[in-house]
Amino acid sequence: MRSTPDRIRHAVSFEIIAIAMVMFLGSSLFGMPPVSMGALGIASSLVATIWTYLYNLGFDHALLRLNGSSEKSWTMRVVHTVLFEITLSLVLLPVIATMLGIGLIEALVMDISLMAFFLVYTFVFNLVYDRLFPIPE
Repeated sequence: MRSTPDRIRHAVSFEIIAIAMVMFLGSSLFGMPPVSMGALGIASSLVATIWTYLYNLGFDHALLRLNGSSEKSWTMRVVHTVLFEITLSLVLLPVIATMLGIGLIEALVMDISLMAFFLVYTFVFNLVYDRLFPIPE
């Protein structure tokens, strides 16, 4: 199991690299200034962190109320993940649109692109991180 300092290093390095990549790749793909994309990356990271806490808290309370336990089956984990991504998108859409001064459709396209990026980025980052910093036995 990873130690607390290792988990902090993981989370901080994940976010710093992600923000840098969003800043430069996003500005190239969407023709936005890198500073705007960097600010969006930071804001999105903060919103996603807060939303993760609130969503998981609410989801666990709902499971507890409905099932008497917050234990998740594989099916419930899929439902949890899909609902999280949908609700995070709904929360981020107005943030993206407002910060970049774009319409909701453009923000939706950008949000879908960010979701696809983070799907791949998270997989690759964790694979590389696990190789660079193996879990002590």
